Amino acid sequence: MEPELGVPALLIRHADQHDARSLAALIEIAGDGIPGYLWAQMARPGETALDVGEQRAAREEGGFSYRHATVAEIARTVAGMILAYRLPDISDEDRSALSELPAFLRPFVELEFEVPGSFYINAFAVHEPYRSRGIGSRLLRKVEGQAIEAGCRQLSVQHFERNVRAGAFYRRHGFRAVGGRVLEPHPAHPYEDRSILMVRDI
Repeated sequence: MEPELGVPALLIRHADQHDARSLAALIEIAGDGIPGYLWAQMARPGETALDVGEQRAAREEGGFSYRHATVAEIARTVAGMILAYRLPDISDEDRSALSELPAFLRPFVELEFEVPGSFYINAFAVHEPYRSRGIGSRLLRKVEGQAIEAGCRQLSVQHFERNVRAGAFYRRHGFRAVGGRVLEPHPAHPYEDRSILMVRDI
């Protein structure tokens, strides 16, 4: 756990299973509706999309596992989180499996394939009342340390091109755009432009 100065009672710490529902809510914000859409397809009778997201975040394995997440906590409330991990090398089987994905997801995975071995920020969000207080910068700094420990030389992230606030944040923190993919129009997300891949050497 890492206490932080500048924001009252701010604590940066590794997530645990008890954070699963908070993580799911923030992952939904980070994904601009895509996670919630996918979770709704998996929901059983009586379950909400957020229930499914909570279950997935509570798993020990998988990209959305709490084990990959770091949270910012203020007064025992999760104010923000960042979820990141090292991307594996890409096999021929991985590339072949692209065709099995829903068309609207393929552009995102294709961009991931361009940065194997990087420390990939899969989801990153801060709740609205806590924004513009430096919390995102502190979460990003924590992830940079994790990337170095994992032997990575580069951070990577994607953002929707029309999300100019996200793009500006990453540029301020030394990221540069290295690629992009045109998105398939889909009710799961509100954008009809591109996903932009950005990287930062560390």
